[in-house]
Formats: sequence, structure tokens, C-alpha cells
Amino acid sequence: MSSVESALPSSPSQRVRVLIVDDHPVFREGIATLIGRVPGVEICGEAASAPAALDAMRRLEPDVALVDISLPGANGLELTKSMLSERPKLRIIVLSMHDESLYALRALKAGARGYVMKSEASGSIVAALTKVSSGSIYVSTRYAEQLIYKAVQSLESGSGSPVDGLSDRELEVLQHLGQGKGTRTVAAELGLSVKTIETHRAHIKEKLGLRDAAELVRFATDWVTHEGGLGSGSAEPPAPALAGATNGASAG
Repeated sequence: MSSVESALPSSPSQRVRVLIVDDHPVFREGIATLIGRVPGVEICGEAASAPAALDAMRRLEPDVALVDISLPGANGLELTKSMLSERPKLRIIVLSMHDESLYALRALKAGARGYVMKSEASGSIVAALTKVSSGSIYVSTRYAEQLIYKAVQSLESGSGSPVDGLSDRELEVLQHLGQGKGTRTVAAELGLSVKTIETHRAHIKEKLGLRDAAELVRFATDWVTHEGGLGSGSAEPPAPALAGATNGASAG
């Protein structure tokens, strides 16, 4: 047993109860297999949407929830806020296909206790569970260093990224627009109405001081290319490899 796993409780009565929230069945199954083999952890339930997650939380009373950021309808950050408004002591780890530099800080501000990229889940999820279960916060060592650098840089310059003033949902819409998707496609992928997406577009233009739709699309495309560095976000991610289930990566 690794030092990471040994930090988790071993008694059945003290096991960490984990709820997995992700709309991709294959990924949920992979995560469940990955962490279900770790002593001290019990998978108490799964959910594929925000409403199902809230219902499962109320019925099953998990200690930790692993929440995908890209859920249909209410996204993972909105769900995090909703869950914590009902159960402030619930510890949430956000899982995401997106790089930490884009959403990790927003996830922590929403109340999450950890952020794990899906591409690194097999090597990081046990470490994240261990740190979060013990009351600490988990991000990768690489991102922790970036946070310190950004904090210093912000203090020195007195300014941040132009997208910092966008809401979580507006940032998500901007990301999709920057990937070349039209309003109807974005609405379908996020499980929202076309009118709602149009409202978000209008708010984004106003907050960023953009004049028209063409300028918005140019900004979004440039931002995704140079800062977002994101994939489509709509494809099903591969299931985590099982090799990381027992080796426990170092915590960030």
C-alpha cells in the first residue's frame, strides 16, 4: 500500500463515501473501478446530471463528491455551489477535461476542495481524495506554482485577464464560441435555450467592450487559441487507466 493510500481510513465504519457525478457512463465506470480498489474508499453512488446529483447527495450523504465540470444544463461549478448551499461540509473535487489554468481557480472559488484534469485522473485522483478527505486543498504542484506566480504578477501590475469579469457560464459560452460553434450548437451542447445563449453573448460583449458579433467571435477564437488551449469539450473522454489505482501520485 502506498503512503498516499495509507492516509485514508481503513476501518469499514470510517470509509470515505464517494459520489461520482459525470454524464459519460464509460468515464464513471473507469473512475469507480479506479478508486473502488483503494482501501478506505467506498463508492456510494453515481449521477449523470445536476438534478440527479442533488437527489443522490440528499439520499446517500457522501463525504466527497467527484463532479464533472461539463455537465448538461447546470454545469459543475453551478452544481458545486448548489450542493454546498445544502451541505456545507461536503468536500467536492472537480474533474475536468480543461487545463487547470482555465477553471481551477474558479472551481476553488465556487467552494470545491480540489481540481483534477481527466487526462491525469489515474495518477492524481487518489492523491486528491486523500488530501481533500483530510481537510486540505488539492491542485497539481505545477498549478500551485502558477497560482503563486499569477498572484505576484497581479499585485505588481494591478490587472488580470480580461475574461476574469465573466461569470462561469459566460466563460463557458466564450470557450465554445472560440471553437467555431454557432449559437444553436452551443445551446444544444450546454442544454440551454438559444435565447439564453444569445443573452450570454450580449453580456460577454458588454463586459469585454466588444462592438459586434464579429468582434466577439474574433476575440473568442484568439482567446481559445492563445489562452484557453481547449479541445471541443463535447467528446467522451477515455476511461482512466487502472494502472494508477494503486500507485498514488504525489499530492499537489
